[in-house]
Amino acid sequence: MTIKQISVLVENKTGAIAEAISFLAGHGINIVAVNMADTPNFGILRFIVDQPEKCRELLEKEGFTVSACRVLAVGLEDIPGGLTKVTKILAQNGISLEYLYAFISKSKENACVIINTADIEFTAEILTKNGILLYGKEIFGE
Repeated sequence: MTIKQISVLVENKTGAIAEAISFLAGHGINIVAVNMADTPNFGILRFIVDQPEKCRELLEKEGFTVSACRVLAVGLEDIPGGLTKVTKILAQNGISLEYLYAFISKSKENACVIINTADIEFTAEILTKNGILLYGKEIFGE
């Protein structure tokens, strides 16, 4: 079960992130998870939002450089080693993480991370076979 992530290229300057986030808020888009990766001149904002298609369309119309991809929202036991269990399963199956970032879950039982790999469908299959919880549109919309 995958979810859609929206990525936005923003100039690495004061206020650029605030502009993108404020723009989304002004159009009723709820950011559920966010990550920022930077380079000397630009940053990549990665969003999980409640309305990914609307988000993408709005940002493109506003002139932002936008892309979308499928990622996994992985439920973890909220204990020491919860993430270790998942990363070991991936390693044992030859799956390399491209990136991951935390998501603040509303659940008191589970933590959650967003992950991306080269083959997201295969990754989902392996994690599911190993009893790892994957969140989907019931939590994030789409």
